[in-house]
Amino acid sequence: MSKIVVLGAGISGHTAVSYLSKSLKKNHEVVMISPNSNFQWLPSNIWVGVGLMSIDQVKFKLAPVYKKLGVDYKQAKAISIHPEGNNKYTKGFVKIEYVSEEKKGEKEIVDYDYLINATGPKLNFKATEGLGPHKFTQSVCTYDHAAHAWNKFQEALTKMENGERQTFVVGTGHALATCQGAAFEYILNIAFEIKKRKLMHLADLWWLSNEYELGDFGMGGAYIKRNGYITPTKIFTESILKEYGIRWIKRAGVQKVTKGKIYYENLRGEYHTKDFDFAMLIPGFAGAGMKAFNKQNEDITSEVFVANGMMKVDADYTPKPYEEWRAKDWPSTYQSVKYDNVYAAGIAFAPPHGMSKPMQSPNGTKIFPTPPRTGMPSGVIGKIVAQNIIHAVKTGKMIHKHQASMARMGAACIVSAGYGLFKGQAAVMTVNPIVPDWEKYPKWGRNIKDTVGVVGTAGHWMKLFMHYMFLYKAKVKPFWWLIPE
Repeated sequence: MSKIVVLGAGISGHTAVSYLSKSLKKNHEVVMISPNSNFQWLPSNIWVGVGLMSIDQVKFKLAPVYKKLGVDYKQAKAISIHPEGNNKYTKGFVKIEYVSEEKKGEKEIVDYDYLINATGPKLNFKATEGLGPHKFTQSVCTYDHAAHAWNKFQEALTKMENGERQTFVVGTGHALATCQGAAFEYILNIAFEIKKRKLMHLADLWWLSNEYELGDFGMGGAYIKRNGYITPTKIFTESILKEYGIRWIKRAGVQKVTKGKIYYENLRGEYHTKDFDFAMLIPGFAGAGMKAFNKQNEDITSEVFVANGMMKVDADYTPKPYEEWRAKDWPSTYQSVKYDNVYAAGIAFAPPHGMSKPMQSPNGTKIFPTPPRTGMPSGVIGKIVAQNIIHAVKTGKMIHKHQASMARMGAACIVSAGYGLFKGQAAVMTVNPIVPDWEKYPKWGRNIKDTVGVVGTAGHWMKLFMHYMFLYKAKVKPFWWLIPE
């Protein structure tokens, strides 16, 4: 009998647990450890942030789902991992602390045969002074943040209805932040809602980003096929922003935020400020902050994780110039570099390098996006990690038949740009592969046949359909496994 422990009930971890329990629950033990009591469908937080969906429409309770799956669910946070055990435990184990009301503060040792670290990102608001919903800016990174943003957005709408001009700034709140796609989607929805209320004459809308060129999205940008032409995402993105009446500031690393004022540095090394009435800025992401210890209880955190807390996996982390980055540097199995029975999935794994060209101001400030790993890639990675563990458990062989390198994986991104069956729009963009491979595709970096961009109402219908489809899958309703990640 094997015991598989999964840390984190986000898209990647929840996907892994679902497949593990489906294949192994009869003869083996599957354990989920997560501080969250709810699953949330993150892509729809955008609609919560503009009042078009309620919190209850994007989340559901985890406990009943895991009970149905036969998963041992512990509402707790992982404090440290001990992959070699210690003088008392022969197996690897995780030290956890409960956050549930009935056991709050209690600590426990949970041993394992296989461990999947799918802890997702720590929202590192503290890395930027004054950032976050408890300070001076809003966030849509969680459903409660998004609901708070909607409350603040409503206040701004009321002021405009009373004839008061408002400045809206949306983008990245740290010089190395990622998730530009979510911020881009949010500003388009804000613009749509303001226009719907016929208040655009009272709105100043600004996109503030650490991208060198718009449309970088942390992927180094892309060339897309659109209407029979090859177009860079720079043109694609700029045209959409212009259509929605949004101006932009790029190559900006936010340094701090005070009430109504954003302080940022640009790649020229110049320091500027931007006044605002409403701002939603994505924070930098970090790992969960777990420590790692060997059998002698010596701290080996730096051997298991990189400096920001993401886990080292089967990637090439050798420092090398940008010109020497290769698609093959990226991991394919997400197995720990140090322990064969430990994996990292989704945002928890450390990328070997960025996809965007690293840029630095004359002051030494790095200003460029880190690689995105949310949504579709997270689900796929969670699935293949689970499949490899299932194969190892059933056969006793660590073969890794299933692989999912982001340098060989395609992805689709649907950016809603307004809500409504007949008035809603969305920008649909597909890239293949996610990580550009200039050796295989020397002209465009990607397979141009599979890398396309389209804007229209059909994209909105697709986004809405995906909302309900993926919630159905996450609730493990009948035949859920037939729905692709």
